[in-house]
Amino acid sequence: MKRWFRALAGCGGILLGLALIAPAVAQKQGGTLRIQHREGPPSMSIHEEGTISTVLPMMGVFNNLVVYDPLVAQNSLKSIVADLATSWSWSADGKALTFKLRSGVTWHDGKPFGAADVKCTGDLLAGQAKEKFRQNFRAGWYFNLAEVTTEGDDQATFHLKRPQPAFLALLASGFTPVYPCHVSPAQMRRNPIGTGPFKFVEYKTNQSLKVERNPNYWKPGRPYLDAIEYTVIPNRSTAILAFVANKVDMLFPYEVTIPLLKDVKQQMPDAHCDVGAENVAPNVLINPVPPFDKPEMRRAIALTLDRKAFIDILGEGRGDMGGAMLPPPEGLWGLPPEMLRSLPGFGPDVSKSREEARGLMRGLGYGPDKHLAVKVSTRNLAIYRDPSAILIDQLKEIWIDGELDAVETAQWVPKLVRRDYQIGVSLVGNGVDEPDQQFYESYVCGSRTYMDYCNKEIDKLVDEQSMEADQEKRKRLVWEIDRRLQQDVVRPMLYFRRNASCWRPEVKGVSLMANSIYNGWRMEDVWLDR
Repeated sequence: MKRWFRALAGCGGILLGLALIAPAVAQKQGGTLRIQHREGPPSMSIHEEGTISTVLPMMGVFNNLVVYDPLVAQNSLKSIVADLATSWSWSADGKALTFKLRSGVTWHDGKPFGAADVKCTGDLLAGQAKEKFRQNFRAGWYFNLAEVTTEGDDQATFHLKRPQPAFLALLASGFTPVYPCHVSPAQMRRNPIGTGPFKFVEYKTNQSLKVERNPNYWKPGRPYLDAIEYTVIPNRSTAILAFVANKVDMLFPYEVTIPLLKDVKQQMPDAHCDVGAENVAPNVLINPVPPFDKPEMRRAIALTLDRKAFIDILGEGRGDMGGAMLPPPEGLWGLPPEMLRSLPGFGPDVSKSREEARGLMRGLGYGPDKHLAVKVSTRNLAIYRDPSAILIDQLKEIWIDGELDAVETAQWVPKLVRRDYQIGVSLVGNGVDEPDQQFYESYVCGSRTYMDYCNKEIDKLVDEQSMEADQEKRKRLVWEIDRRLQQDVVRPMLYFRRNASCWRPEVKGVSLMANSIYNGWRMEDVWLDR
């Protein structure tokens, strides 16, 4: 383990400064980039939200200590580069991660950035600060953080309770900006102050959001844009019309479905559109209250799923089946296909699986003459409603009659937290393609499963994989955990989405990540050729 941590520390030195390398193209300075936004963000505070609706416009307002190299599509420990940190090193026992910090950086209000801000951010994430987040979405990420200490203004150390080699991966996510000590969490929700390339200007509720160039950004010459304006256009068809009519330069990332992509290319052949994996999956939440407290009922639901139908209908064949982790090749940790096919609801013979499911339902007292009526709750967005409608249709195969319950965005997570649902369809969007993020956030006892799932044997395996420095050994542990979660029918993934992101040909420098939609929106390298 000591050799592994020394090697990783060496990577910090080798990669130092790579984030400052510019593409070998003559970029133009100036202009306002116009982006369609799918909805009004619930707040401006990345740490208090779990949605790309906040990360997309706000990531450029902030910096992290470290970040995933925007020029490397697949996020991994090897692609992490310096940001507000200039270097990092692990202690020999793997329990202390020390960052040397960049000097001369100021917050947007002119106050200097320093080690105290790193400590304040760490204290907030660990729930140790006097002021608390209204909602600490990623509390599970930082269960292992004991404290953050400082040495002068230019060094901060994260002290862990036990070794966790992947802790650095969590800090590199777009979900992990550094916040200022002198600004309250309440103010960050409304008027965020960062160190990033763009300064927050204003948000008009459910209408528009604007950020403008930070003239004092610590990276010389960045950003290239003068401003970015986000216009809220919830309807996809209306958004595409605005795009074709040159009212917006870029559509909301990954919101162009495969069927809609044909419309975009037909009306605007020169549009740049990339289809990619998102590490986002519609999944089924089953509240374990009667009659869903019975394992047979949950297994019957899993067995009746026809995942290929979801992929064919919603993605015209573009999509992937997977367990808790993003499947390969984009995913680094997903179950291999042969293992996946052996799990309930993943086999190729859907008719056989459904017959087994109906047998389980008969054993519970249901059948053609006795149906179970339920509400299927979901967030009131098309990307949630569409898979919900298909799920409702498939549940009829086992005599479950579902009624769609569409919930507005601001009420969706509170509804899940209250367990105020029977069956729900949510979207799991992973901030990092990293088992520690997924398992500790959504599966261990006390985490955000929204299903009150708790299996001590699984928890033990999760801790074991988290401390394992040998990546091949760790992968096999991850596969075993994932296999057991699918057998227990914990948040079964319907499919992993593949959708398109589209922008006009004059927009340059956009980089998409292959295994997370949350980590590439600093926007400091984007420029307009017009």
